[in-house]
Amino acid sequence: MIFRPFYYFDTGCAAYVFGCGTLEKCAVVDPQARDVQSYADFAAAKGMRITHVIDTHVHADHRSGGFELARQTGASYCLHEAADVDVPFTPLHDGQEVELGNTRVTVLHTPGHTPESVCLLVKDLRRGPDPWFALTGDTLFVGAVGRPDLPGQSRENARQLFASLHTRLLNLPGDLEIYAGHFAGSSCGAGMSGKPSSTIAFEKRWNPLLSASIDEFVETLSNVPPKPAEMHDILRENRGARAGG
Repeated sequence: MIFRPFYYFDTGCAAYVFGCGTLEKCAVVDPQARDVQSYADFAAAKGMRITHVIDTHVHADHRSGGFELARQTGASYCLHEAADVDVPFTPLHDGQEVELGNTRVTVLHTPGHTPESVCLLVKDLRRGPDPWFALTGDTLFVGAVGRPDLPGQSRENARQLFASLHTRLLNLPGDLEIYAGHFAGSSCGAGMSGKPSSTIAFEKRWNPLLSASIDEFVETLSNVPPKPAEMHDILRENRGARAGG
C-alpha cells in the first residue's frame, strides 16, 4: 500500500492519499481546496488513478477540495448518505467496503461531531486480512475527541459521539493505528496533541475522555473552544454554493 499524509500546520488539519500501487487505484480523504493539485500530482507520481474522493463529514473549519478534485479527476465524490449537501455525491453506507485494488476500506458511521461523520477502516490484502489503520476524521483525535456543538444540540450530539466511540472504535484491535483529521492548532476539538497519529490502545490508556462516564463526557464537551472563524460561510460553500460556480 502507498500511504501519504498531508499535514497543514497552520490550521492543524490533515488530508490523506492512499491506495494500491499494483492495481493503480487510490483514494483522497478530506482534501483541502487550497491543495487540490498536490493530491493529483502525488497520485500521478506513484502511477495511481484517484478513483474515490471522500470527505469524512461536511467540514466547518476549512474549505473542502473534495467536489472539485473529484470533478477534475473523474473520481467518485463520497460522503455518508446522511450528508446534507447540494452537490451530487456517491452515498456511503455503514459497513460498506470500498475497493481500491488490494486496498480495501470499510465505512464506519460514527455520528456525534456531525450526523454524517464516518471513520474509515483500511486493510491491505497483500499484508493480510486484518485492518492496518483507521482514518478517524473528527471523531477521535490523539488525546481528544471531536466537538459536538457545531451542528447545534450539543448535549444530544455528545451522547451520540460517546456511543460512536465506545461501540465502533474502542472495540477495535489495540494495535490498530489511527490517523486523525486534526491535531493541535485546530478549533475542532480541545486538548488535541500535536501528534496526528496514535493507536487504539494508546488512546484508551491516555485519552482522558475515553475513560469518562457518559455524564462526565457530556459535561466536559460543554466547554469547547470558540467556533471556527467564517464557519457559516465555509459550511455554505462546502454544502454546495461553489458547485455551480
